[in-house]
Amino acid sequence: MYLKKKHGLAKLFFFFIVPSLNPAIAGWVKSSADVYSTRVVVESWHADESYASACNNQVIANMHRIDALMSTYKQDSEVSRINERAYQESLNLSAEVFSLLQRSHQFSKLSRGAFDITYASIGFKYDYREQKQPSLDEIDRLLDRVDYRNLILEDQSVKFSKPGMRIDLGGIAKGHAVDQGIQILKDCGIQHAMVTAGGDSHILGDRQGRDWMIGIQHPRKKGQYVLRIPLSNTAISTSGDYERYFITDNERIHHIINPDTGKSAKNSWSASVIGPDATTTDALSTAVFILGAQQGLELINSLPGIDAIIIDDQGVVHYSSGLINPDQAG
Repeated sequence: MYLKKKHGLAKLFFFFIVPSLNPAIAGWVKSSADVYSTRVVVESWHADESYASACNNQVIANMHRIDALMSTYKQDSEVSRINERAYQESLNLSAEVFSLLQRSHQFSKLSRGAFDITYASIGFKYDYREQKQPSLDEIDRLLDRVDYRNLILEDQSVKFSKPGMRIDLGGIAKGHAVDQGIQILKDCGIQHAMVTAGGDSHILGDRQGRDWMIGIQHPRKKGQYVLRIPLSNTAISTSGDYERYFITDNERIHHIINPDTGKSAKNSWSASVIGPDATTTDALSTAVFILGAQQGLELINSLPGIDAIIIDDQGVVHYSSGLINPDQAG
């Protein structure tokens, strides 16, 4: 099925498998590394392939820097320091971390708390490798610590208003790192590139006269795609319940925690958001996943220049107003 976006920005090809890109196109250099416990891929074009490779390596090095700064798995990271000490005292922060906390707060207000980095006050109790989750009593005891309004941000400092609070930037930091990667490539003079980290991608230009084909994975059929979207000069992020999860008593326990309940969000299988930058799409895809199709699309349709594709908890695909629903296409 061959359809157009309502605003003519791109065409949508529904229900195909994404073909592999031809790595032999002259001038294209692809670099990859494991960062943030996920695969980071940088593809860029330049007439001098060795120069493109060097620029790609700068992007990957910066990804490692941000991971060291913001990872909750590294005890010496700035975010770990916040979690350890921000209730006892107001902590001065780097400009980068403080700015990202401010943006997180903005997305929390915008989504009415669906996006909330303080979810980690309960989220740290989940262990997906060991298939462990907090008890209902633990969730009940910790839930009042999950509230972005308990995060006091002022004068480039942060303080927690309640003991036992924690934050996790996992729902926005990868998007931030991807955007920084694109800026590094722009500073290199590169005009055609894509940077991807897990479910977050930012595209610079096009693929030299052709759009990049971005696939949205089928949440219940590994290796298959629900659709593919031709995109250029934009960002896209997908949040799904199929990456970090385990099944217990026929219930899927996954890493996207609903701040209202302290449990895995149940309204969606996946949510993909298209927008101008990956920091925005990363945060919004998390919020929309938690909100579900009806409330999520209400939010997306209120934001200019943003679109979304949501697969709900019944496997039904929903589209924002800027996209044509294939069931309604003539």
